[in-house]
Amino acid sequence: MARSQVTPSGESAPAIPAGETPAAASLGESRWPPAIALLVYMTLNIAVRLWLPHDSPVRVSWLLPAIEAALVVLLVVGDPARLATHAHLVRRVAVTIVVVLVLAALWATALLVYDLIKGTGVTQNATELLASGGLVWLGNNLAFALLYWLIDSGGPLARQHNPAPVDFAFVQHMSPELAPPGWRPVFLDYLHLGFTNATAFSPTDSMPLTLRAKYMMIVQATVALALFGLIVARSVNAFT
Repeated sequence: MARSQVTPSGESAPAIPAGETPAAASLGESRWPPAIALLVYMTLNIAVRLWLPHDSPVRVSWLLPAIEAALVVLLVVGDPARLATHAHLVRRVAVTIVVVLVLAALWATALLVYDLIKGTGVTQNATELLASGGLVWLGNNLAFALLYWLIDSGGPLARQHNPAPVDFAFVQHMSPELAPPGWRPVFLDYLHLGFTNATAFSPTDSMPLTLRAKYMMIVQATVALALFGLIVARSVNAFT
């Protein structure tokens, strides 16, 4: 059963579903899946940067880890009790950081493609190229998944109060009989969307409904296609 709350002004606040803590309700969902995904990728990022300190496809080696750390701090250290009051501000900050993360990931992709065309840097060694290329590919997927998660329907908090699809329609939206009551997409759904779009180069089980959703997916699929084609071709050539 949902628990209703009353704001200081005397108005009824949106009900909190039974079993959800006030902190989780104020965030819209658990902070830990995106925080853990960022921490895992940040660890891989730092490990590869230490392995290839001079041949990194990112000229500013610690840019991506710094941005990821800032987002992890926002997700984990932010005071959940305040998020209900400052939800719009927190979402703007989070979206800004994720947009910078997306731009940094795209910059890393552009530099790696440039190195591939010129035959410089890590492109001379197949193992280093695959490691760097895989890292850039994973970074793009995670960055776009975070962007989808924060943009769709106004973000996690807005989706909690209005689960109707706006930017993306998932299977559970189109076939409600397959979903439990009150279902709404969470970060892991958008992470799956990001990875399937980067491997199939098109929508799979989640349909984009708005122009911004469609063109975000076009950018991600184009980048993934370029990375796959160039890296695989260069690696095969380096191995032979």
